[in-house]
Amino acid sequence: MKKIRPVQLVAVIFFTVSGGPYGLEPLLTYAGQHAAILLLLLTPMLWDVPAIYTVLELNGMMPVTGGYYKWVKYALGTRWGFYEGWWTWLYTYVDLAIYPVLFVTYAGFFYPALLDHKIQLCLVFIWLSAGLNILGIVPVGKVSLFLSAIVLTPFIILIVMVFYHHSGGSIALPAPSVKGLTLPSLGMALYTIMWNCLGWDNTTTYAEEVEKPVRSYLIAIIIAFVLVIVLYFLVIWSSLLSGISAKTLNDSLFPALGVLVGGHWLGSLLAIGGMASCVGIYASVLLSVSRVPMVMAEDNLLPEKLNKRHKRFNTPYISIIICSIVVSAMVNWDLESLFIIDVTIYGAGLALEYISLIRLRIKEPDVHRPFKIPLGIPGLCIAVVLPFGIYFVALTGALMSKENGLLAAVFAIVTLLSAELLWQIVKRRKPRVKTA
Repeated sequence: MKKIRPVQLVAVIFFTVSGGPYGLEPLLTYAGQHAAILLLLLTPMLWDVPAIYTVLELNGMMPVTGGYYKWVKYALGTRWGFYEGWWTWLYTYVDLAIYPVLFVTYAGFFYPALLDHKIQLCLVFIWLSAGLNILGIVPVGKVSLFLSAIVLTPFIILIVMVFYHHSGGSIALPAPSVKGLTLPSLGMALYTIMWNCLGWDNTTTYAEEVEKPVRSYLIAIIIAFVLVIVLYFLVIWSSLLSGISAKTLNDSLFPALGVLVGGHWLGSLLAIGGMASCVGIYASVLLSVSRVPMVMAEDNLLPEKLNKRHKRFNTPYISIIICSIVVSAMVNWDLESLFIIDVTIYGAGLALEYISLIRLRIKEPDVHRPFKIPLGIPGLCIAVVLPFGIYFVALTGALMSKENGLLAAVFAIVTLLSAELLWQIVKRRKPRVKTA
């Protein structure tokens, strides 16, 4: 089997977690100019860093296909492993449904009439991405490298032009402050940043398809994290210096910022970058999630047909096709509701990974860990409180700021509870499945 190289892994991780600043446009509307940069730098330290360290330690111990599902199953038992796999599979469906719609929205910069054919174009997007994934991980890695260049180049041009225009004037940042920021606005600002930085665990589900996975993941995740945070910071700083109104940026997205700074040509490049970002994120996330049901099927927790591989490309094509069918049925959902459902389900799965980390430290303290978080058990317990403090503030603010936010949250909770119902069905139909 051909394996993905470290430089390709950086690109795949970049698109799995970020895909560029696209999606940060509402931040200035929610946070204002004084809180935006502060929250943008603080939130990843509390939300992302604990997740990254957890991923590096657990993946170093178990660099296997299935990633987080295998970790949780090994640490907490088959039942909780099933929960982890099921929840992550469902949350990814929700997440994937967002990108075809955003792709068409950015394409609308060139041809506004395309928005009238959103559903048809979304379906074309979904099934072309499915075909790419069926071809295998190496094509995805190569395409991700190519798309990374398309995404990053317009923003590099934008940043250089903004700072060039201000070379003789002040480029000072607004004084950082959250004074006057309401809880709903704070929550949605946090949530905007969190949504643009989640998914580090998703990058481990294909570890056996990566060259020298332990070393490669350590280097690639660090590079991807630095790239994401520096890029986000410079783009929001550039937005503040440009003088664009928060409403314009929120309504017309980054292509409007490009038009303001450099003209229609730069707006066009940013629109193309937005489309490339959606393609790259979708392909990378589909790559990661399609491996989970395959591994769960190997454990007799899902139908065996999900484990069927393509004769030529050796990829789990049945799993990829099922993912694509479900996402096709979801593209007409309200985006804001999808955001709330997305983070609610993701947070539950992430909690099981943190618990698994601590459980394995207690259960197997002497097992070799190529990467080990330099904290004891009490320190780990304190560290995992931080991301969930951010999580609950963001979720509370999101629910308070949106009329049908409660409905989305209830749907997410019902979705989480469905894991227990399906687990009971699995136990009855597969009595040989171990429950511990």
